[in-house]
Amino acid sequence: MKSYFLFCSSMFFFFVSHSQAYDKLNVLQGSGITTYFSKSYDQRAKQIATRIENVMTYYNGLITFKPSVSLLILSKADWSNYTKFPVYGMPHYNNDATLIVAAEDNEFWRSFLSVKDLPEEVRKQVKQVYGLQDSSVSMQAFFDLLAIHELGHAFHGQGKLQIQRKWMGELFCNILLHTYIAEKEPGQLPVLTLFPRIVVSGGVKNYKYTGLQELEEKYAEIGQQHPQNYGWYQCRWHAAAAAIYDADGKAVFQRLWTTLQTQQVKLDDASLAELLQTKVGKTVADVLLRWEIDMVR
Repeated sequence: MKSYFLFCSSMFFFFVSHSQAYDKLNVLQGSGITTYFSKSYDQRAKQIATRIENVMTYYNGLITFKPSVSLLILSKADWSNYTKFPVYGMPHYNNDATLIVAAEDNEFWRSFLSVKDLPEEVRKQVKQVYGLQDSSVSMQAFFDLLAIHELGHAFHGQGKLQIQRKWMGELFCNILLHTYIAEKEPGQLPVLTLFPRIVVSGGVKNYKYTGLQELEEKYAEIGQQHPQNYGWYQCRWHAAAAAIYDADGKAVFQRLWTTLQTQQVKLDDASLAELLQTKVGKTVADVLLRWEIDMVR
């Protein structure tokens, strides 16, 4: 669990890709997205590219917008040649409008959720959802879904949304992720929701920062110096996105998109809460209004 916290926070500080051509990578033919992949991973590349293309097609139908994104599917050997992100396995979207995803299973994915430290009932759920045929546990399926979260940053960045708050930028991506999975790949919902639920249910006693305002003021510090703390925030946003979709369905994302696109002036908290309440929905406004109230102690 600590590995996720450490490296999901690190991603925000390593967005610059290596400026070199992709001539040593293969090009995926027949894909609607420009996709480069490491040798021998053509099937993995097709699988990932198809999902990302499906996500963009789905949202183009919902909000009439499709970002311009290239996709890299990289082996461990190729990783450091095309991204400065230090940890193999963490999907990330960089400033070159490129989404980078690992091609092969790795120790990072396998380092999560020490099953022996979990209650028996939770242990059973983890093995059922994240277990592999060799009886080990890997979070590959979860991290494959996080690529959709990273794609969300291309949507709000290229769509020129006034995202209002750093936390809103992350919540937006998690709503985009959860909505797509619930609508188009509902069989993956346990993969998406189990890990964040485990983290949130553990309470906040081990975290220095828990407020949204603290996050806004100390975003870089929390990400760099308190990675487990940052990971907890991410899991809260995952859980919030699930609750938002369950209450309001796909329409809430449409309203959120339109509202953040049209409201270009940055608002104070009271005005933002009112805007979300009236234009988007109570469930989204409650992330701001009830953050402290709904916290698991």
